[in-house]
Amino acid sequence: MKFTISAKQMEVADDLRKYTEKKVGKIDRLFRSESEAFVTFSRERGRFTAEVTLKNNGMFYRVSDTTSDIFASVDSACASIERQIRKNKTRLEKKLKSGPIDWSAMSAPVDEPEEEGEFNIVRTKRFSIKPMTPQEAILQMNLLEHEFYAFRNSEDDEAFSVVYRRKNGGYGLFSDEKE
Repeated sequence: MKFTISAKQMEVADDLRKYTEKKVGKIDRLFRSESEAFVTFSRERGRFTAEVTLKNNGMFYRVSDTTSDIFASVDSACASIERQIRKNKTRLEKKLKSGPIDWSAMSAPVDEPEEEGEFNIVRTKRFSIKPMTPQEAILQMNLLEHEFYAFRNSEDDEAFSVVYRRKNGGYGLFSDEKE
């Protein structure tokens, strides 16, 4: 497993780095191919946050946990991400057996210059949109812990679509209209 460990408003000591690599490295046994782990530590008001993002075969798994002890945050984040993977294991195995998943990672955010006016765009992201089913899009949205996910609907002539989590439960789907 390849590691990228970074920190915001704190330093990462060698013992924390080794502990994190050991704990997160154990999750690698759940995957068949090489994974990448991105771990970000931050401290705010005496509380420590460990955000763990795993990339394997085009799938992303992200968990963030905050506690008063940085090592407990790592433990809790690893347990949460392992639960997340096991929870979706049958869906993931079914997708992985059907062939490699080729979802491209979102590119780094590009800052737009501020414009005069009522609406200010403060962040822009560019990413390729791959064809997938709405069920695969919901799975990816849940793994990323996002509220919505844009994709090309392979069940609807690759129409641009968005799945979203409804406040009263369940999911919604937006699709562009055919002429």
